[in-house]
Amino acid sequence: MHTGTALDLFQSYRQEINSYDETIGPDGRVKPHWQTLFASLERLGIKELEVRNQEIINRLRENGVTYNIYDSSDGLNRPWQLDPIPFLIEQKEWDHISRGLKQRALVLDLMLKDIYGPQKLVKDDILPPELVFDNTGFCRPCFDIKIPSQNQLILYAADMARGPDGRMWLVDNRTQVPSGAGYTLENRRIMSKLLPELTEGMFVNRLSPFFNHFSQTVAGFANRGKENPNIVYLTPGSNNETYFEHAYLASYLGYTLAQGDDLLVRNGYVWLKSIDGLERVDVIVRRVDDDWCDPLELREDSRLGVPGLLHVIRSGNVTVLNPPGASVLENSAFLAFMNITCRYFLGEELIMPSIATWWCGQPKERNFVLANLHRLIIKKANRKQKFRSMYGRLLTNEQLSDLRNAILQNPHEYVAQEEVSLSTTPSLIDGKIEPRLASLRAFLVSDGNDYQVMQGGLTRSSAEKDRYIISNQYGGISKDTWIVSDTMPEVKTKIIVPKSLPVIHHTSLPSRTAENLFWVGRYSERTMALTKFLTIVINALNENVAFRGSYKSEYIDILLQSITHLTFTYPGFTDEKNEEIRENPYVEIIELIRNAQKSGSVASHLGSFLMAVISVSDKWNNDTRRIINLIENSQKKVVNADIQNPNGFQKVLDKLHIRLFTFYGIISESMPRDNGYYLLEAGKLVERVLSRISIIRSFFSFKNDENIESELIEALLTNQHLLVHYRQIYKTSFNLEATLDMVLLDNKLPYSLVYQLDMLSNCLSQLPKNAQSDRLNQAEKAVLEASAKIKLADISKLSACQPSTLFREKLDGLLSEVTDLISSVTLSLTHLYFMHTVIQNVLLEGTDNNDIHEV
Repeated sequence: MHTGTALDLFQSYRQEINSYDETIGPDGRVKPHWQTLFASLERLGIKELEVRNQEIINRLRENGVTYNIYDSSDGLNRPWQLDPIPFLIEQKEWDHISRGLKQRALVLDLMLKDIYGPQKLVKDDILPPELVFDNTGFCRPCFDIKIPSQNQLILYAADMARGPDGRMWLVDNRTQVPSGAGYTLENRRIMSKLLPELTEGMFVNRLSPFFNHFSQTVAGFANRGKENPNIVYLTPGSNNETYFEHAYLASYLGYTLAQGDDLLVRNGYVWLKSIDGLERVDVIVRRVDDDWCDPLELREDSRLGVPGLLHVIRSGNVTVLNPPGASVLENSAFLAFMNITCRYFLGEELIMPSIATWWCGQPKERNFVLANLHRLIIKKANRKQKFRSMYGRLLTNEQLSDLRNAILQNPHEYVAQEEVSLSTTPSLIDGKIEPRLASLRAFLVSDGNDYQVMQGGLTRSSAEKDRYIISNQYGGISKDTWIVSDTMPEVKTKIIVPKSLPVIHHTSLPSRTAENLFWVGRYSERTMALTKFLTIVINALNENVAFRGSYKSEYIDILLQSITHLTFTYPGFTDEKNEEIRENPYVEIIELIRNAQKSGSVASHLGSFLMAVISVSDKWNNDTRRIINLIENSQKKVVNADIQNPNGFQKVLDKLHIRLFTFYGIISESMPRDNGYYLLEAGKLVERVLSRISIIRSFFSFKNDENIESELIEALLTNQHLLVHYRQIYKTSFNLEATLDMVLLDNKLPYSLVYQLDMLSNCLSQLPKNAQSDRLNQAEKAVLEASAKIKLADISKLSACQPSTLFREKLDGLLSEVTDLISSVTLSLTHLYFMHTVIQNVLLEGTDNNDIHEV
């Protein structure tokens, strides 16, 4: 390990330190591994560090790493924040911390089993009964909930901070649905790619062994005689604050990401509603809080859980990690009783101390708290009660009096903790390295008998100097945590392959995910179609300013009316009495670009596309996430487009169009040809057929002057990406019959109607069939009929019109019929694959599931 001379950069940092700091050892000297890190930072330089920091910000945004800050204007897309300076802990110290964490996890596990079992802790006066039975985390229906494991607390996270004595103190327990492990992994991946120089001179432990252990633990619960277990990662949905992590870990671990409505209980088992039918679930890794897990026995207004889930757990027919009821351990008041509980169960003292805590439900402790209110931190014992921690030293006399009265009225609801001077750690703040208070969340997983500690964790530092506010909800900044040593750590096998690995040809696709993928295709194509056509219209408007003529004006009128038909934003340009919109069409066009509240606008379509994309985040690889991020950037530019500059918002549309094309390209090149892919493609093709037909009907249902018709043909061919191809073949002026033959019947052209219908038919044929029949379903029949009508069409008859009305009845009638048929495909697919509500008329009867085929 490098231990060079004192560094200028560190000396500058040291002048900012005004409390105990992570970089300084008990002897007052800089710790060797921190000295090594500062040597690397010195070589890198502050300017380059700022450049790398901006790259980190960009990469996090590109990868879609977000944390929802509910009160933030950034809303659901608030970017995750990562400090480029890691948090370092030396291996020997970490080994000691790990022993303390394992001991703590074991004590909490014994507490969990006792609270929902013999309750000796209460009977023997170790725990006050109020802390158990008035605990908002205590779920009486979970009294007999057990999973097939010696340890019931499988996943555990502990928040720690270094106290003034130089030891790590435990600040809080996370036992219900511990979050942060996914963010920890993403932090490490980004740091290893963008700041590899910082590891020079020291060895950093890897995180992958923890996740391998996690995966093997979950698989162990599932592999009870099953070759292909079904493991579900249960999320509350895309509005949840840590949804990114849910999708990220589900994808990383290979689990099916599902919401409560994607699951149902039938015949004593939990089933996943997939487009293949009902699939039995073996293990659920949940991120839904206890109260919301089962509306039958817990919170009845929950739409996030699975009705009947507790019964299936009791029956041993599904394993849920952590089992419902584990939130009882998150009561802050338990910290005051951990020492005595550890002695009670293990006959030993805690290796890692808890931060000093007093529960106000005891007279002696309450009197102490009231006498020292001005120097303590006051919290609610139950985390579920909305109450932000209050720092006594920051309160006025009146506020202290109000708080004192509140404690006296309901003393058992309050706990007080000592406000100690916690350690600071180096952080990059506005181009300068400054000390910030920090806290570390460590993660543990049990294989059923013993706990393994992640060799790292999620460190969060305060955004404000000298303020211990590290929660991401209030602006905390994350840091990668390095467990370092001067010797190569033991390398563990990353992947353990079973002796007999079954060949699996598909993965489960929940019906909700299937529907969202279908609408990703529809909304992306809807946005593409509109941006392309608006660009054509804006170009025509610009030309009409320079080359004004009577037929040009009529041509423009048809183009503008076609926009309204395409977007269904009636009356729009079809209102012949509205002279203002005809005199200045840009007013309506700008609305159709920018106004997200206007159904049919580019902004509205794009917003719907991004919502659908976020809902299936686990389906996208890193390249796809990056282009999605660029499309999000285009969304902001669309909404804020310069209304005074037609060329400006035309450039915005062009860039958006190119990025959507890139999205298509990445999907086409990288997405597995599974049910999800074919549904996304089906959605795209349905929308493409309907939008192209809309424009053809708007242009040619009525015969126009030859000059106008020639302009319309050119616009149509441009919209279909066929203008160059047409000129290469015909080398003459535009002809309607030749154009219709090309855009309707040429099966070698990707944008021809017959090609799109054939591709749509192929996509639908790849989707699951009813187990009782292999015949065509209604969607396939509709597409086949539409394709046949197009292929049997006589182009010369389609081009002909009635002399008196100039109406092309054959063309308009054919396209109207095809529109109706293709429009019916969405409804048919909904009935076949997208139904999320299944009547649970069998919850407890038997286990025979031979009659279960499809939803």
